[in-house]
Amino acid sequence: MNPVSDSSFIVHHSSLIMYKINGHGHLLPNPEQIPAFMRKQRIFWIDDDRKYMRQGDWKRPITDKSFFLKEKMEWMAENDISHEVVLNLSQLYANGVEKQTARDVIRFQNDFNAEVQHSHPDKFTCGFVVQAAYIDDALEEIERCVKEHQLQLLCLPTHYIDGAGQWRSVACEAVEPIFELANEYGLAVEIHPYDAPKMIALEDKFWRFHLVWMCAQTADTYHCFTLLNYQERYPNMRVCFAHGNQFGQVNIGRRTQGFIGRPDLFEGTTAPNEALGRSNLFFDTLVHDVYSLRLLVDRQGVSQVVAGLDDPYPLGEMESVPGCYPGKVIDEGVEHGIITKAEKQQIWKDNVVEWLCGTNKSGFIERLKLP
Repeated sequence: MNPVSDSSFIVHHSSLIMYKINGHGHLLPNPEQIPAFMRKQRIFWIDDDRKYMRQGDWKRPITDKSFFLKEKMEWMAENDISHEVVLNLSQLYANGVEKQTARDVIRFQNDFNAEVQHSHPDKFTCGFVVQAAYIDDALEEIERCVKEHQLQLLCLPTHYIDGAGQWRSVACEAVEPIFELANEYGLAVEIHPYDAPKMIALEDKFWRFHLVWMCAQTADTYHCFTLLNYQERYPNMRVCFAHGNQFGQVNIGRRTQGFIGRPDLFEGTTAPNEALGRSNLFFDTLVHDVYSLRLLVDRQGVSQVVAGLDDPYPLGEMESVPGCYPGKVIDEGVEHGIITKAEKQQIWKDNVVEWLCGTNKSGFIERLKLP
């Protein structure tokens, strides 16, 4: 850990007795676990020395040892994190990949995550991903992951490329069979952005696609999702929007005024503010500053906020980033009177369990040996 002051160290370690579930984490396979075809086709691979992850001509430094399983568990122990929700890797959404290759890539990702959960059931709950462009394969993969792997968290990108080469939000009519099946099985769903450089015709400069456009992608899908009233139409499906849906919280007023001012553009849809505080819509705490956390809590209510660190990326709450540590924004929420200490525990545990399980908590509690 590298706190910037003794006071932050004290705040961090005052929560040692808490049971913490991180609702937003990521994990890389070891280089040798990645199928040869993925490297051969330049889909995704990791250097043997584990210094870079790669995809086509793109590469990204592996900035923390906790990208990998053994080191992840050590990192969790060091930071008093009892359990972690592992999302799929955004690089493996398989957007724009032909059908059979997408099927193979997605199966590898889901089987890898399933093995992590089965090998360490008390430490990890892992998500699985499908590609909405191939709806029949997607439905088949949901059935396989639920029935064979007992996975309960469906990960979806905010956007995908349809058969005509058009980028679309997953909150659209073509994807509704996926939401219907998720609702039937009572799944938790994570909606997470990626691939902004492929969608937005701007120069790749100043990390703008991660710092600005990923937030806009999430707000866009939240916009469509709530206008189409999916929160009401699929009540058994509990959806968490990544990174607090930070831009979406700010944008409620503008969306509401547009809805009222141009009703001709919104026929058959639901007013934006009707989705606020819905019990099956959740948002993680990875919003980076306490003022955004205040807006999130005010807009949606404490009960809809789940702890999310986005580890081990440097945009996550990582102690390797100067002035940061896992749970910093949550602690600041208590310091600024935005949440109480009891609500802090609710965000770290109870709300995450509610999102993942809904009314079917018994098996989950037994698997985690929850207090």
